[in-house]
Amino acid sequence: MTAPWQPTDGEHPRPRGVAFLLAQLGAHATGRFAERVGELGLTPPDIGLLRMIATSPGRSQQSLAADLGVVPSRVVTLIDNLDRKGLVERRRSPEDRRNHALHLTPEAERLMGEIWRVASAHEDDICSGLDESQREQLATLLGLIADRQGLTAGVHPGYRRPAHARRPDTSR
Repeated sequence: MTAPWQPTDGEHPRPRGVAFLLAQLGAHATGRFAERVGELGLTPPDIGLLRMIATSPGRSQQSLAADLGVVPSRVVTLIDNLDRKGLVERRRSPEDRRNHALHLTPEAERLMGEIWRVASAHEDDICSGLDESQREQLATLLGLIADRQGLTAGVHPGYRRPAHARRPDTSR
């Protein structure tokens, strides 16, 4: 008698657990997206930050850190990278001179069109096995799962370092 997890036709069975399939597809989609945006000289974290700044120009680094769920020093490092690439400007906030207001540069605004094109092609490729109705249904169902898990809409959890990768606090 063959165990349920053993292949019967000489091939490896495809695990059908939802969590496994989400992880498998997520890793695949992330890798393919990184390849695609790498051609623009960007990384997926760069894209996420640019999108967040584009949708709320003038936001502070502190508000970005809060939305991402990371410490402000992590955002400083991420923004420094975009600043070096000439994609983000830090301007003194008119309301609070201690804060910097983040804005896209004209080059970043131009690049957003390319990013949108690449992201749309990526999504079309990833969802190529679905018709429009199935694609909408999948997006709805995944949104329900994300909401139930308490994930922040539009924020990739990859900005946070995993707990096992954090350095212990030795400042005490």
